[in-house]
Amino acid sequence: MEQRKGRRLVLFPMPLQGHINPMLQLAQILHSKGFSITVIHTNFNSPNASNYPHFTFHPIPDRLDQSDPAMPSNIGSLLSHLTTMCEGPFEDCLRKLMLDETDEPIGCLVSDALFHFTQGVSERLRIPRIVLRTGGACSFHVFAAFPFLKEKGYLPVQDSKLEDPIMELAPLKVKDLPVINTSDPEKLYQLATSMVNSAKNCAGLIFNTFEDLEQSSLDKLRYEFLIPIFPIGPFHKFCPPSLSSLIAHDETCISWLDRQEPGSVIYVSFGSIAAIEQPEYEEIAWGLRNSGRPFLWVIRPSSVDGVDGLNPGLEERGCIVKWAPQVEVLSHPSVGAFWTHCGWNSTLESISEGVPMICMPCFADQKVNSRFVCDVWQVGVELERSNGLERGKIQRAIRRLFDEKEGEEIRDRMLHLKEKASLCLKQGGSTFQSIGGLADHILSLESLTFSARESTV
Repeated sequence: MEQRKGRRLVLFPMPLQGHINPMLQLAQILHSKGFSITVIHTNFNSPNASNYPHFTFHPIPDRLDQSDPAMPSNIGSLLSHLTTMCEGPFEDCLRKLMLDETDEPIGCLVSDALFHFTQGVSERLRIPRIVLRTGGACSFHVFAAFPFLKEKGYLPVQDSKLEDPIMELAPLKVKDLPVINTSDPEKLYQLATSMVNSAKNCAGLIFNTFEDLEQSSLDKLRYEFLIPIFPIGPFHKFCPPSLSSLIAHDETCISWLDRQEPGSVIYVSFGSIAAIEQPEYEEIAWGLRNSGRPFLWVIRPSSVDGVDGLNPGLEERGCIVKWAPQVEVLSHPSVGAFWTHCGWNSTLESISEGVPMICMPCFADQKVNSRFVCDVWQVGVELERSNGLERGKIQRAIRRLFDEKEGEEIRDRMLHLKEKASLCLKQGGSTFQSIGGLADHILSLESLTFSARESTV
């Protein structure tokens, strides 16, 4: 680890699995560059501090009713609540940290992009703010285009126009726009706009991606934002995401994978939030069973109404677990395809490990990610969910990947991307250089930070 004394960074993650993982992985990367790490976090989904003895953790109240079983899955309401209720407690905590003379001065704040209110806090306390966007650059560019999309009538999304192409954002269609089903779409629009505007005013923007994968989207953002942008992924290659998992891993699936033929297994996981209906569960079960291929299926508790994830009929051909060590699974030689919701972490992990995808996006940026996987990078096949899942469609998607020439071509392209993901991490690679640039950039902010320490509070 490099020695850079007197450089403390404060990180503030959004308390969802797909956001906590990359933020704490980023913390590990920055710590390896010699920075001291302090994490401010909500009581809801608080990280396990014992996994990070070299970090300092400070909880803040969030006023969430954690006994409400619908609360974690109602993303729109959860985001609205957190961005409203956390500003005061966060500012109070950060101010106390600034006054703590026994600790190192704060070099800068690194916050999740969705916590847009932290820009105002950083300006009031005169602490430079750098933003981590945990999604891809491709979807963030679409969020940045929301005012234009609204002006042109693409937003709010209308059912009659779902298949219409968005010529200005090719190859996206209206159905691919990163929205969430909500009774108040205007509030969602305001959240996205606030996220983008606050990011434009910050001191830098970090992405868990790499240059060769999203160069076009990154170049567009650099042109529009006029701030330093640092693509320093894939994060999971620097540290295991299992440390920050909010759900215990079932390691027995690895020994099951050890008994399967190379490249034969379909790995199925829809992430930590997305849920499916009972009829969808039945069609997925029959589609997997009829495919004739072994499968590893992650079914979280309560993710399917009336199903506990321990279906004995299914386990005759496959393995069902409540949560899996995903990176270890994707890197296993027996895994030949990943049926995914296309969350960004899952997408990037699949690309990094060279596993072709069956894409079934559920909401928000997953739809953009899926379109890029299938139509831009061409390393996966799309499985439409909007018109209902059907076991025959599932079998055809599996057949396309495993048995047809299209699948062979997809695998070749995926192996090429995997190689690029590996090369970017090596000395001289784009991510290697970008990490060094980020560390230097943080150090360049020190004069503003230290003068602020004397004039604030």
